[in-house]
Amino acid sequence: MWGLLVVLAGNMLIDALEVSVALVALPAIGADLGAPLTTTQWTITGFAIGFGGLMLFGARLVALLGRRRTYLAALLCFAAASLAGALAEDPSLLTATRVVKGFCAALTAPTGLAIIATAFPEGPPRNRALSVYTLFGAAGFTTGLLLSGWLTGFSWRLTFAFPAPVVLVLFALGLRLVPGTERDGGPRRPDPGRRHYGLPGAAALLCGLLALVQGITAIPAHGWSDPRSTGALALAAVLLAAFAALERTSAQPLARHGLLRNGALSRSALGAACLNGSYLGLLFILGHQLQTLAGWSPLKTAAAFLPAAAPLVVTALFSGRMVTRFGAPGLIAAGALLPLAGTLLYLRAPWPPAYTTGILPTLLLVGAGFVLSFAALNSQATSRLEPAERGAGSGLYQTGVQVGAMLAVALVAALLAGFAPPPGADPAEAAAACRPALALVAALGGLGLLTALTGLTRARTGGARAR
Repeated sequence: MWGLLVVLAGNMLIDALEVSVALVALPAIGADLGAPLTTTQWTITGFAIGFGGLMLFGARLVALLGRRRTYLAALLCFAAASLAGALAEDPSLLTATRVVKGFCAALTAPTGLAIIATAFPEGPPRNRALSVYTLFGAAGFTTGLLLSGWLTGFSWRLTFAFPAPVVLVLFALGLRLVPGTERDGGPRRPDPGRRHYGLPGAAALLCGLLALVQGITAIPAHGWSDPRSTGALALAAVLLAAFAALERTSAQPLARHGLLRNGALSRSALGAACLNGSYLGLLFILGHQLQTLAGWSPLKTAAAFLPAAAPLVVTALFSGRMVTRFGAPGLIAAGALLPLAGTLLYLRAPWPPAYTTGILPTLLLVGAGFVLSFAALNSQATSRLEPAERGAGSGLYQTGVQVGAMLAVALVAALLAGFAPPPGADPAEAAAACRPALALVAALGGLGLLTALTGLTRARTGGARAR
């Protein structure tokens, strides 16, 4: 039983560290492949698109094909994509492997939770298993920072290759330990003639998100009038509209359209998108400034980021108690305020900022914001849904989280490229050119705070009426 938990928690750790390993390695990737920021950003946005864009489709695959076969196939595919990404000589191939790995994570992360819920007896055994799973997920981002900082010092390719052997070991263990469909309580395989995978809708959503990022990041190089930017943005609008139409008319939509009318779910998804987007956007900017402009090593940069990531690891096991004690709306509002304050504080810092007085306070505020609101947002998202709809609601929520990361990083990369000074400019001038991107991060934080305050107001109004 606990061997199964090693497989599930170990894979959750690998899934969680995939974003942070790319953050630190971006300058090295760009230098090696001769790619600008608007291209290297795909190592982050590609993973987010694969994860969020195919989350709902992945849930349908698991339901139709069974947990065991889907989980194990995703592990093998993840290992192969890791090796292909490490060997890539072309940015397009590297991007494709990141999308594939994001899809694999969309298959394994929620499936791991479902397996725990059915394989471990209700009560203390299941609670302990969920605690371990949650802790490994929270530790993944921090672990990825440290590993990437160390391995990028040798070669950025190692940061993308090292998950492959680990995942293959997990696959070998999983062959013996991951329960089959009958045993894990999942649905029996339906009649093939009645299967509806929702492939047209999934393809429209995935391609629409890819076109959206392509259009955003093409603007600095080609301008608004070029088909490579406006054409891609128009294509994204058509594809995303087609996805919405397919979902509304489908007899078996990937997620029921009416779920979006649930206020708690919609506010949680938007708040989490702003939180995750502003978080990754800020670290993207800091990584660019510290390594490209200030000349810091990857390991030093990774260590500098720890105050924004480590607090969530330390408090992961207590986050549920915090939500019970203080309530989700208040924690979400406080958690949205602190990162916004940290970004505004950094906007005022002179260049080069001293780490202890210019960068560290911002990172501590960002880390504290995640500690307060991350679990509360997850809890609030499905709190008012019927039990039968919580799986689909959770999928929509996670899609929103990843879309927020995708949009924020793409927009930040476009602003950094669009306002970049000419070669040979003074470092202070180059740092000042990052202010529009920082302002965007602050605007995202402001939107997240406004959303949180709306939820807090409604919660208090509802409580007053109840009394």
